[in-house]
Amino acid sequence: MRDLLLIALYAFAGAAATGLAGAALLRWTRRRSLTASLAVVAAVGVVAMLAGTLAVAWAMFLSPHDLTVVTTVVAMAAVVSLATALLLGRWVVARSRELAVAARSFGDGGDFAAPDHPATAELEAVSRELAATSARLAASRERERALETSRRELVAWISHDLRTPLAGLRAMSEALEDGVAEDPDRYLRQMRAEVERLNDMVGDLFELSRIHAGALPLAPARMSLYDLVGDALAGADPLAREHGVRLVGDGVEAVPVEVDGKEMSRVLGNLLVNAIRRTPADGTVAVATERSAEGVVLSVTDGCGGIPEDDLDRVFDTGWRGTHARTPPAGAGLGLAIVRGIVEAHRGRATVRNIPGGCCFEVTLPTAS
Repeated sequence: MRDLLLIALYAFAGAAATGLAGAALLRWTRRRSLTASLAVVAAVGVVAMLAGTLAVAWAMFLSPHDLTVVTTVVAMAAVVSLATALLLGRWVVARSRELAVAARSFGDGGDFAAPDHPATAELEAVSRELAATSARLAASRERERALETSRRELVAWISHDLRTPLAGLRAMSEALEDGVAEDPDRYLRQMRAEVERLNDMVGDLFELSRIHAGALPLAPARMSLYDLVGDALAGADPLAREHGVRLVGDGVEAVPVEVDGKEMSRVLGNLLVNAIRRTPADGTVAVATERSAEGVVLSVTDGCGGIPEDDLDRVFDTGWRGTHARTPPAGAGLGLAIVRGIVEAHRGRATVRNIPGGCCFEVTLPTAS
């Protein structure tokens, strides 16, 4: 029993000494390549086995011949094991290099393509994460391009819409200054109307900037959609009469919601104004509400004739006004962008779809608890 304990002690001492030396060496090579680290790990295992075996063999006081035989066998096994470990380590390193090259490709703006050759479970997990990250980056770049396009369009359209009333104001002010205005009161009324229009545009820009900055102040309160829709219909009635459009709100239920009344009134007002201006005379704009699994759905339908399928995804983009909306009454293309921003700030969703003869804008809001 005592001899067995001594043998175990010698083997442990030899292996432990090798392990400590390997740990120190691994710490020294931690900033080097993966090949060096794998070589150190493989060498530690092989040399630890060799040291433990030789320590026991020497402690047993074998004959010189037997000691030579044991040493030769263990040394050859150690050499073969170390060579095999290094070869397998080179395979792992090669897979990691391929993964690094693939990762560099999508880091430079391309798409990540995982290496075709099989890899270890850890490298395969890294490949999956890189593929998911590549997909998210591609989607982010696409959103960035879309936002940049909408910004350029917004700047162009705002510049166009500002230039027109400013030119009119300059002409009318010069006519009043020179005393050549035949009807000064009419000029003053027109100037006031242009100033109001400019003020509305600036207000929309300020509202949109607060939405994009996430600084839109909300004061939610429990209220009925029936009251909100009723007030919005009353406010839009003069514009509807001017355009010869009928407003219908018979399908509105008294569904409770918890929203900011001022901001939701703006949402309904923007949707109704947009629908009225694009519905021909003798057309109908209808407002309805219904419960759904997601909450309550408020819909505004018009008779605009429909939106091209390619444009449906851009309706709520900042500055977008469609191909036939370049006239001044169409506004700066901010109304629907503000609608989406306010609705999303209420944890809701704004969508649009075509229906026979027109389109339907839907706002989904969570119901009040």
